[in-house]
Amino acid sequence: MSQFDNVSVVKKANIYFDGKCVSHTLLLADGTRKTIGVIFPSSLTFNTAASEVMELNAGRCRIRLAGESEWRNYSGGERFAVPANSSFDIETLETLDYVCHFG
Repeated sequence: MSQFDNVSVVKKANIYFDGKCVSHTLLLADGTRKTIGVIFPSSLTFNTAASEVMELNAGRCRIRLAGESEWRNYSGGERFAVPANSSFDIETLETLDYVCHFG
């Protein structure tokens, strides 16, 4: 899917890690919440409340889920899942353009 139709966008940006990650929240007609944004080259740790699926539109990164020692490589066109109440380390190798699907 290349676009989301019939959505509301929260105007205020979500800015994390001193601007290394910037996103906007989308609210779909069915009540679903998503974020779309970019993560600039950096090494960060994100904590999750709800389960997430990160869909990568462009860029490259390495991910390590909480409790795992192995890093996994991902690039545009791929996705990865993170359980609720967890965390993941991300090393962004190229600016990452993403959509985060919650729950």
